[in-house]
Amino acid sequence: MLQKGDTAPDFTLSATPEKMVHLKDLRGKNVILAFYPADWSPVCSDQMALYNEMLHYFDKYNAILLGISVDGAWCHAAFASARQIHFDLLSDFEPKGAVAKLYGVYEEKRGLSQRALFVIDANGIIQWSYLSPVNENPGADGILAALENLKTN
Repeated sequence: MLQKGDTAPDFTLSATPEKMVHLKDLRGKNVILAFYPADWSPVCSDQMALYNEMLHYFDKYNAILLGISVDGAWCHAAFASARQIHFDLLSDFEPKGAVAKLYGVYEEKRGLSQRALFVIDANGIIQWSYLSPVNENPGADGILAALENLKTN
């Protein structure tokens, strides 16, 4: 898993069947990457709902949140609509888990992203990372602490 001080690997993933997100286009903003195993699972649903509620806090730190899983763009679209998610859910679908592999958080045996968080600064450097047990919602405290640390440095 990539750690503090590593350069965040660039990627391009689908946010919707019509919209692509390029990490490099977000330079100048802080970026939160929330890798998660699957849409619709109970823990993932709770985690994404929490982050949805936290968006206004992330905005205060000039931070963009991106959820990433191996689910397809249509699955993400249905999940986001049903759960009223207001941030991009990116599809690491084909080749399956390619971006999760770049970040060192792909679980080959199950074919899923692990539950992992990264805070990337405006220059594209990872400033904080955390690998959570798959059955636990990691919450937002670590993300907020990392963003606050960016603000004070």
